[in-house]
Amino acid sequence: MKLAFIIDPLAQLKAYKDSSVAMMRAAARRGHEIWTIQRASLSCRDGRVAADCLRIEPQADAANWFTAHETENLPLTAFAAVLMRQDPPFDTEYIAATWLLDQAERQGARVFNRPGAIRDHSEKVALAEFPQFTPPTLVTRQMAEVQAFIAAHGDTVLKPLDGMGGAGVFRVRHDDPNRNVIVETLTAHGQRTMMAQRYLPAIVDGDKRILLIAGEPVPWALARVPQAGDLRGNLATGAKGEARPLTPRDREIAVALAPTLWARGILLAGLDVIGDCLTEINVTSPTCFVEITQQTGFDVAGHFVDALEAACAG
Repeated sequence: MKLAFIIDPLAQLKAYKDSSVAMMRAAARRGHEIWTIQRASLSCRDGRVAADCLRIEPQADAANWFTAHETENLPLTAFAAVLMRQDPPFDTEYIAATWLLDQAERQGARVFNRPGAIRDHSEKVALAEFPQFTPPTLVTRQMAEVQAFIAAHGDTVLKPLDGMGGAGVFRVRHDDPNRNVIVETLTAHGQRTMMAQRYLPAIVDGDKRILLIAGEPVPWALARVPQAGDLRGNLATGAKGEARPLTPRDREIAVALAPTLWARGILLAGLDVIGDCLTEINVTSPTCFVEITQQTGFDVAGHFVDALEAACAG
């Protein structure tokens, strides 16, 4: 198959741990042809969605991980599948890309995850659909509501809706001297919507990433254990990744969500679970393939390519 990956600039990818690179390597080993697209090159002319596409040959070398070949402007329908793997922030340009990908779908392109599903599925607000699995959670831009939530729960986590990798995440106690300024900053004095959640002490044991592929959970999660003095279970902030088999509660959450997400066209999702609570549902560019594979021998990228091949065949 001819596959196109919409991803961040190739030179910026950390190939030794990047899940998109792992996908491309696994697909290339199966004999699939790999092309990459920079989101900025997407365009629609007279209803035809196309992009500047670079054919690459993935290599095993971590430093020089690909060989570049020709670049062509091609319609997205030229590919058996287009994989949207662009990292957030989920801004207006990201939304514009999903509109263009919607049009490509109407022309017959297969896009994973489906652009409408990515656009309509806020990775944080989506928790509201599954309150039986979540900690007490508030989404608002009203500063008084946030303050009341902090007062009610005493120890909370506050975060922006459009961030990733732990950026802009704060733990705020009811007696924190910086409480007011943090709330003012995250809400931009009531002009920007944010999320508040009750603090979960189980974070010291790790923020587990559970991967869902084509409606089924991967049997291993990656627990991202924060550094001492940091509440953020994100590899980007220095957390240590430990692969662990799914607990009964992990599996309960995963099995409950997986069919719903897959039915919406979300081939790959990443659930974040702290203790027994679901805290985020990631659909833009879920990661942790490499760490799970290295520690367990379970070939996550190969499993993903299996699912992609099946989805395209269907």
